[in-house]
Amino acid sequence: MSRTLLIAVTALLVTSCTARESPQTTNSGGPAASAAQQQTSGPGCSRAKTGYPQVDVKGATVGFSQSEKEANPFRVAETQSIKDEAAKRGVNLLVTNAQSDLNKQISDIKSLLDRGAKLLIVAPLNSDGLQPAFDAAKAKQVPVITIDRKVTSQPCTDYLTFIGSDFVEQGKRAAQQMVKATGGSGKVAILLGASGNNVTVDRTKGFKDGIAGTGLTVVAEQTGEFDRSKGQAVMEQLIQSNPDITAVYAENDEMGVGAVTALKAAGKSPGKDVKIVSVDGTRNAVQLVADGSYTAVIESNPRFGPLAFDTLEKFGKGDEIPQNIVISDDEYDTTNAAQKLSNAY
Repeated sequence: MSRTLLIAVTALLVTSCTARESPQTTNSGGPAASAAQQQTSGPGCSRAKTGYPQVDVKGATVGFSQSEKEANPFRVAETQSIKDEAAKRGVNLLVTNAQSDLNKQISDIKSLLDRGAKLLIVAPLNSDGLQPAFDAAKAKQVPVITIDRKVTSQPCTDYLTFIGSDFVEQGKRAAQQMVKATGGSGKVAILLGASGNNVTVDRTKGFKDGIAGTGLTVVAEQTGEFDRSKGQAVMEQLIQSNPDITAVYAENDEMGVGAVTALKAAGKSPGKDVKIVSVDGTRNAVQLVADGSYTAVIESNPRFGPLAFDTLEKFGKGDEIPQNIVISDDEYDTTNAAQKLSNAY
C-alpha cells in the first residue's frame, strides 16, 4: 500500500470513529436530548398492547402541539428541534401553539387530528386537563407522545410515553450547587414556576430535600410563572420584604435572569452578594455564569426532536418502548460555563 493511500485510509477511519462517538446535534444548536443510561424499569408500551395500526414516520403527517408562546428560549429551541428533525425525516409536520391557554391546547390537538395527523407529539401546558384531547386521539387510533411535562393521564392507555427530565433530580442538583457556593449557610428565596404542572412541584421538592440538614433556610417563595419580567417583579418585592436574602433558587433561567436585573437595581452584586442557581441552560443565563454574575445552571435540554421521532419509529415498527423516558441533562458553573457556552440555547 502506498504511503499516500495509507494516510487517506487512516484519515477516513479517524473521521468515522469521531462521527460515531460525537453526541448528536440539531440545527437549533447544541447536543440533542438523549435518554439517560439508567432508566426506571417497568412495563413497556407497544402496538400489540394498544392495538394501534402501523404508521411509517417517513412521509407521515405528524402534529406537534406546543403549549406556550415562544418568547421563552426553551420553547423556541424545543419547537425548532421538532421542526428540524421532521424535515430530516421527510415528515409532513403540522404545528400549533396554545399560547398558555389549556382550552386552546385541547382544541389545537383536536384540530391537528381533523387535519389528518396520524401521530402526535404534545408539550403539555399543565399536568391535568388534556384528557379530552387524548380521548379524541385514542378514538382515531392516533398515538401520542408527551414531552417535557408529565401528565396525570395513563401511559400506554391515554398516551404512549413521556420523554423529559427528572425534575426532582434537577432540584437536588441545584441544591448541591447552592450548598457548594454558600458553604451551606444563608437565607434562600425560591422563585417558583407556574402552578398546575409537575415541573414546579418536583423542582421545589428536589431543592428542599437537597438543602435539608444544612444551614440554608428558605425565607420566601413566590411564583414568577416561569417568566422573566414576572421573576424580576417578584424579586423586587422579595428584596423589600427580605433585604438579607443571600441566595436565590429560580426554577427556570428566565426568572433567574429577571432576578439579576432586580438585584443590580437594588445595589447588590448577583453571583457575589447573592448566589443564584436556576434550571434550564439558556444562553443568557450561562453567559451570566461565565461573567461571574450567576452561580450555576442545571440544564433541562429542550432538543427533543431526534429522540421523539426515534421513539415514534420504534413504536411504529412494533418494538416495545418505555412508558417513561428520562433524558440526561448537563450543568454549568463557573468552571465550565465559558467552554460550554455553545451548548446553551
